[in-house]
Amino acid sequence: MAHHDTDVAIIGAGTAGLAAERSARRDGARTLLIDDAFRGTLCANTGCMPSKLLIAAANAAHNARGTGVFGVNVGHVEVDGQAVLERVRRERDKFVEATRASFDKLPAGTCIQARAHFTGQNALTLDNGDTVSAKSIVIATGSYARIPKPFEGLGDFALTNESVFEMNDLPGSLAVIGGGAIGLELAQAMSRLGVETVLFDQGDTLGGARDSDVQAAVVNIIGEELPLHLGVDVNVEKLDGRVQLSWSGASSGKRAFDRVLVATGRPPAFEGLGLDAAGLELDEHGVPVFDRTTMQCGDTSVFIAGDVNADAAVLHEASDEGSVAGSNAAAYPSINAHPRMPTFTLTFSDPPLAILGEGPDEDTLTGCASYADQGRAKVEARAKGLVRLYAAPDGRLTGAELFCPGADHMAHLLVHAIQRGETASDLLNMPFYHPTLEEGLKSALREICAATPAARPSGRGSDDPPGA
Repeated sequence: MAHHDTDVAIIGAGTAGLAAERSARRDGARTLLIDDAFRGTLCANTGCMPSKLLIAAANAAHNARGTGVFGVNVGHVEVDGQAVLERVRRERDKFVEATRASFDKLPAGTCIQARAHFTGQNALTLDNGDTVSAKSIVIATGSYARIPKPFEGLGDFALTNESVFEMNDLPGSLAVIGGGAIGLELAQAMSRLGVETVLFDQGDTLGGARDSDVQAAVVNIIGEELPLHLGVDVNVEKLDGRVQLSWSGASSGKRAFDRVLVATGRPPAFEGLGLDAAGLELDEHGVPVFDRTTMQCGDTSVFIAGDVNADAAVLHEASDEGSVAGSNAAAYPSINAHPRMPTFTLTFSDPPLAILGEGPDEDTLTGCASYADQGRAKVEARAKGLVRLYAAPDGRLTGAELFCPGADHMAHLLVHAIQRGETASDLLNMPFYHPTLEEGLKSALREICAATPAARPSGRGSDDPPGA
């Protein structure tokens, strides 16, 4: 047993924790990074990267089946599930190894492998018997895959995003519970890989789209590929080596599945932390109340960053929050506020779904662009989806929702415009090469311009038809 005295102790070595440690150390603080496994980031292990590897395989199979529209016939497409999952794990492990290598570059003595428990606002006890005193502490323990009680008894028949990639082979059939980003991405991917997939959700929306027209497009387009049962309650039981699932509500039925993927959310990982001993004010969900511009919990010396604060659970936000938390923890009691980036989330469905900035209110101007007749999308035989842009009365862009081909790339153009305070007119002053998916945005931008005092840019943004 040993006692460690440090300036900043960081609990959790994921994206946010690593960013916090780097930031605090860069600002001259002595740091300790405490983690129970040092297994690498959630993104590399069970999140962004393995899911995108699975999606890439699924899209390859889907695109191969669709070549006939171009007059290219490839014959029967066969999916080798074992080979698909072996590649997912092989390439995933390379990403994981790269994140783990960053631990080796930290100064000696920085990393302590243990579980931490608050015994005071500035004190921790570790499960290896060590104790820690710190001027400031950063909580960066991330989130975990929750399995609701009705599914706990399913054992290995219940999958999460933390176990689905470890299967030896693809199942014959799969029920996906939850229509958020994880459920939507993996349900479509499994369906494209030839798994009989059905998605269920208690809510009546899919993917988190705010606009009713965008939401309808998501449901209709995804629903063309796999059955969706929204607005239903689900009951499950093991039966003859499978999972018997029955549902009721907006629809009703009963069916047996080989596996169930539970994607009902990832709550903050607070178990065993002893937050009560830290003297922090908690909200109704048990999450410490914090300032999202400083990451400080109340006026204490404790900071919180990443998925664990249940605010903006995406990697770039976790990294930014960790950096802010680490810098302020090092400077405490001096605190600096940092402006937050606009909301920016992507669901890697096909088409992708992007949600940016602020949603609409009674003063918001909107512009809409359909991709059902967009030139480049028609060329590539993927003309579907739409875009909704939001702007202030002066034409300044404030938000957007995109569910269309190329949305994952065009969203960056738009979120940068929102961050810079640009108007629809400013964007129409940009060159749009023809034929590209980007030029499909022009009709939505023109619609906003027409509702503002600002004139449309002279000589630009012509009214070419979408297929021209």
